[in-house]
Amino acid sequence: MFRVTQYLQEVIAPTPLGPKRNPPGPVVIWNLIRRCNLACQHCYSISADIDFAGELSTADIFRTMDDLKAFGVPVLILSGGEPLLHPDIFPIAHRAKAMGFYVGLSTNGTLIDAALLPKIAEVGFDYVGISLDGIEATHDRFRRKEGAFAASLAGVRLCRGVGIKVGLRFTLTQDNAHDLPALLDLMEAERVDKFYLSHLNYGGRGNINRKTDAMFRTTRAAMDLIFDTAWRHLDAGRPREFVTGNNDADGAYLLHWVRRRHPEREAHLRAKLAQWGGNSSGVNIANIDNLGNVHPDTFWWDYTLGNVRERPFSAIWEDTSDPLLAGMRAVPRAVKGRCGACTYFDVCGGNTRVRAWQLTGDAWAEDPGCYLDDDELGIAAGYERLKLKPYIRIRRVDAHAGGSDRAAGR
Repeated sequence: MFRVTQYLQEVIAPTPLGPKRNPPGPVVIWNLIRRCNLACQHCYSISADIDFAGELSTADIFRTMDDLKAFGVPVLILSGGEPLLHPDIFPIAHRAKAMGFYVGLSTNGTLIDAALLPKIAEVGFDYVGISLDGIEATHDRFRRKEGAFAASLAGVRLCRGVGIKVGLRFTLTQDNAHDLPALLDLMEAERVDKFYLSHLNYGGRGNINRKTDAMFRTTRAAMDLIFDTAWRHLDAGRPREFVTGNNDADGAYLLHWVRRRHPEREAHLRAKLAQWGGNSSGVNIANIDNLGNVHPDTFWWDYTLGNVRERPFSAIWEDTSDPLLAGMRAVPRAVKGRCGACTYFDVCGGNTRVRAWQLTGDAWAEDPGCYLDDDELGIAAGYERLKLKPYIRIRRVDAHAGGSDRAAGR
């Protein structure tokens, strides 16, 4: 996750660099259930309104939570499917809070009504993220259900009304980018605390629909708008929290934004961003799916590191005999192509590996979602961008196979 507001605050009021502090364990995004009352166009879990066989029991979940706590995991994000459909969502959430986890809820918001709200408020979630794909017509089309927008917005208002920190979550594609300005206006009008822009990642239906990935020019315009909006709030003394995800090139793009407007702060911000280091899938981010399979993040569902029924999460996460996990933990990562030659590698970390995997079958190929030009990245001529192709299901291959431009010093 790229914390836009936090880094823009460094432009306004720089703070000393200080030592890098690694979290005690990874943030765990936990898909407790795959069932969902919607069938969204870009769903990475390909959920549906049916029961899925083989899901973890509540006893399995509690046992795994004990292991996660002992392992030092600081944050649990309870997700789905639609997590509010899990029959024991509230006992699970209460237990997580009692154990001292930071607990987030990632929901489509349509089930939050006056009857359910007291149960949500009683948990004391640290954050509730509600997904909106645009204003009403766009959102309902993406969610494939008329009235979904109205129900989700009602959920936002109910949560905000009882003091729950609530945020809007928006996945940018070519088909909904036009609604981003109106969503940011809605955020301000509704006094929402946080806005999360997710770049489209190639997993589940998001992979099938990757041909609608926002083209680079559209992505740049969206990021300019996010940066400008976050800056305006900071400058007016009423900061809102803006974050982005699934495209770590956002850090490099912010440096160019700062260079144009506040060049005296570029070197300081570069040092802060290099300390952050970009993509942390498989390092500080982990995913457990509804069956108990462990993945490097939520978009790697076709690559399993192990299952918590068979081995504790802690044992799975520390086992770097897996080639993908070992490659993600390598410093530096052995990435290829434009990513391997990029002068902002220290800021971005090679970006999101799953897009390379889904497009080429090679987890270490360049990320085709990088929207900066070669000259902006300091890349010499001779690197041809990977081209987006029609969806093809890539078979699993050895993610550690092949050479490395970075390892070769390119």
